[in-house]
Amino acid sequence: MRLTFYGAAREVTGSCYLVETGQARFLVDCGMFQGGRETRAKNIDALDFDLASLDFVLVTHAHIDHSGLLPRLVTFGFRGPIYATTATTDLLVVMLRDSAHIQEKEAEWENYTRRQSKRKFKHEIAPLYTVAQADACLKRFRSVDYAQRFQPHPSVSCRFQDAGHILGSAILEIWAVSNHRTRKLVFSGDLGQPGHPVVEDPTPIAAADILLVESTYGDRTHKSMADTREELVHAVNDTLRRKGGNLVIPAFTVGRTQDLIFLLYDLTREGRLHDLDIYVDSPMAAKASEITLKHRALWDREAQTLLQWQNQQIPPPIRLHFVEDVEESMALNTVRHGALIISASGMCDAGRIKHHLRYNLGRRECTILITGFQAAGTLGRRLVDGAKTVRIFKQEIPVRADIYTIGGLSAHADREGLLNWLSHFRHPPRHTFIVHGEETNAQRFAGTVRERLGWDRVTVPDYRSSITLDSR
Repeated sequence: MRLTFYGAAREVTGSCYLVETGQARFLVDCGMFQGGRETRAKNIDALDFDLASLDFVLVTHAHIDHSGLLPRLVTFGFRGPIYATTATTDLLVVMLRDSAHIQEKEAEWENYTRRQSKRKFKHEIAPLYTVAQADACLKRFRSVDYAQRFQPHPSVSCRFQDAGHILGSAILEIWAVSNHRTRKLVFSGDLGQPGHPVVEDPTPIAAADILLVESTYGDRTHKSMADTREELVHAVNDTLRRKGGNLVIPAFTVGRTQDLIFLLYDLTREGRLHDLDIYVDSPMAAKASEITLKHRALWDREAQTLLQWQNQQIPPPIRLHFVEDVEESMALNTVRHGALIISASGMCDAGRIKHHLRYNLGRRECTILITGFQAAGTLGRRLVDGAKTVRIFKQEIPVRADIYTIGGLSAHADREGLLNWLSHFRHPPRHTFIVHGEETNAQRFAGTVRERLGWDRVTVPDYRSSITLDSR
């Protein structure tokens, strides 16, 4: 049995793992690399192995760093089924089409600026994939419910368990036959922090021969949810009431946007926030919110109770606007005060958020609220690291707005959350691989697992490394 790490090895994005058993050949995740100038080249080169002979693909959840290269996979020869949870499949109908639209528009813009420069280029830039290619990919999806055991290949059976990260996110349990022996592989996917809004806590897993576990925040602990709520109240009231500006929140359209809406409603129910005008400026976030409502059977009890309360309030306690068309989005740039704007992308590198940053970063009365992980090389990371100016649409923008960071809203488990999940294994896996974390975080977490849990075979794999898994 052989395992190859084609992404999320000593970095956070690009999750993609190839498993070869001698009888079956399949991928777990097929994500896009994000952040930094080199990512386009990495995404173009990412799938440079035999795709036609893959038997199937398993997808842990809908975030683009786990799913974003699936259209290229199909375009370049994969013809098998793609398995995901029912909620993940619904979300990816929206997310992959949106990603393709962004790819097309960014290629169009780059080619336009090239022509304006009057320099000669041999070829125009092509998008990573088109909307038509995303649609072709979506036809290959097969939906599976949580806890339902299924068999994508005669020698492999699988089960999705709730990872508590975003709606539909899954831990993968895989039983694969190799050399007449069955081995159990577990892929954590992205694990949620216990007590996170809306979704249930991650499902404990008791056993694995081979384990891949994420480490995005493996070197630190999040602030408590109570402290996070205090910070959110302060950021909202300080910006909208005292300074009289706008509060701009870059947020992932799936998961983070819905969590923020939940918390803002909950704090309003408690009487700690009042008279809010919330603009969710992302057509995809609006669709993702509809899908979240459709799958409310997956919500935790607190979210169910809050929805019942909200439905009983006349008039509604919050003015919530989902901004659909471009004209509405552009009109927000003329709003000088009183607006709470939630927009994508979560790392500020694409989408409508860049326009809102362009018009609000230079204003001292405004606040930019960072609520999630910002990968190295992204615009969001530069803001968190204290940049005095940033370049947006080829224009230097001074950073005068306050930059707040609220770590407790992360949809990723912190060090203690990860260790708590690992502690449910009855015996140490034969081999544990620490993935989906920047190199320093992953190495530190590997050391913590060895020290705190007493596991000795814990490895941080290299990008594109292949490991033959022993048969003992």
